[in-house]
Amino acid sequence: MRDLRAFLAEHPGAVWQLPEPLSLRHELTALQHELDRRRLYPVLVARGLEDLEGRRSAVAVVTNLTASRELTARALGIPDHRQTASWFASRTRATIEPVVVSRAEAPVQQVVLRGHEASLLQLPVLTQHELEPGPYLTAAHATTYDPDTGVDNTAIQRCWVKGARAMTYFPYPSSHNARNLRKFWSRGEACPVAFWIGHHPAVLLGTQAKLRYPESHWGAAGGVLGEPLRMVPSVLHGEKIMVPADAEIVIEGFAPPNVYSADGPFGEYTGYLGAQVQAPTFEVGCITRRSDAIYHDYGSGLTDMLVPDNMVMEGKLFELVRAVAPSLVNVHVPTEGRRFHAYLQLRNPARGEARDALMAALAYRRVKTVVVVDEDVDLFSQDSMLWAIATRVQWSRDAIIVDGLSGSTLDPSLPEGASTASKLGLDATLPPAPRPGAPRAVPPVATVPAAASERARELLSRGIPDAWPTA
Repeated sequence: MRDLRAFLAEHPGAVWQLPEPLSLRHELTALQHELDRRRLYPVLVARGLEDLEGRRSAVAVVTNLTASRELTARALGIPDHRQTASWFASRTRATIEPVVVSRAEAPVQQVVLRGHEASLLQLPVLTQHELEPGPYLTAAHATTYDPDTGVDNTAIQRCWVKGARAMTYFPYPSSHNARNLRKFWSRGEACPVAFWIGHHPAVLLGTQAKLRYPESHWGAAGGVLGEPLRMVPSVLHGEKIMVPADAEIVIEGFAPPNVYSADGPFGEYTGYLGAQVQAPTFEVGCITRRSDAIYHDYGSGLTDMLVPDNMVMEGKLFELVRAVAPSLVNVHVPTEGRRFHAYLQLRNPARGEARDALMAALAYRRVKTVVVVDEDVDLFSQDSMLWAIATRVQWSRDAIIVDGLSGSTLDPSLPEGASTASKLGLDATLPPAPRPGAPRAVPPVATVPAAASERARELLSRGIPDAWPTA
């Protein structure tokens, strides 16, 4: 059975059991920021923290779970983290349908708290950044369903904990969950929601697959996990909203129709604080959890949050671009570009194919800048990408600027009130051969003999003084 604790047990060397409690307010997030600056990505497990009532919590906290791209890829069974794009494109479509287990078999329902016993204040929920108004659920997967078809949807969406049984719930306005919520509200009904927290990284990524509407994520999660996801009916909503049986915590309740409350400012994936918005409210009716539950938190705006969704984006872009550019071999969405940059790699593209690839990728809402390169350029090296842009691009010939495309409203460069974005595509591929079979007319890359390289590596293996500069 693959769940959060199985993942932690499989990778003990990647886990840092923090030796002393840190404050839920800023301190744990500050540690993540410092690790990010040093490009160190251990999984952090904190115990003995105070809950929101100021009492020692029996619930542990795990964060930085997916900060390491390499570790996240290994958790998915991908030996090379550079090969996630084609893997995701195939696995999220090769669905494995879930299986339903009884409540007695579901660890997430070992403890069931209803009514006034169901208090959010007993959970170790973090306040991450300065100017944020309070503690937020950042890794809560909100599950709703379409009242017309009964098809469920799952997405990570933030919640500001405002009281024991009250919080905001902010589904992005264009999200499938927001569509479901509006459908219930149009009928004058409260929208049922179940938030589940904590699971194996494969499940977390599988439920972020970019699907049609309405389409359930459970099959895609099984495809990424490589086995059927175990599901159990929620306590309040029954079979209408199923939840993962091996999750850690589930919060169930309703979003009452047309009731809003201030939400934010909040640290977004852009690295900036997003403005305060009016968000739906949520009334808690039931909390279930494991008897020894682990609360999962994403470091918002940090590598921890960027890596999993960027990997999923790579799979979606691979699927979109490959349809028009068969020479596509790989896609990378670098964390340095947040979720706005995408790099495409082509093998001997035909005339016009690089531009076809650029246009297909630019049509994806989140992406703002796309660079396409040849197979000899390392997509995962910023040095290599900048070298290609510097030496293979003439701006008047190779840059494509397209205005009026859909974009992310979280982009801080957009002027207030803008509903569309301006996007850039760069063709950094080499000029095509003058005729089939002929070599490309480019200068050879400066290299040294293999034997000389081996001699240099042998010399360096004897040790490098600490005083030498590293950058």
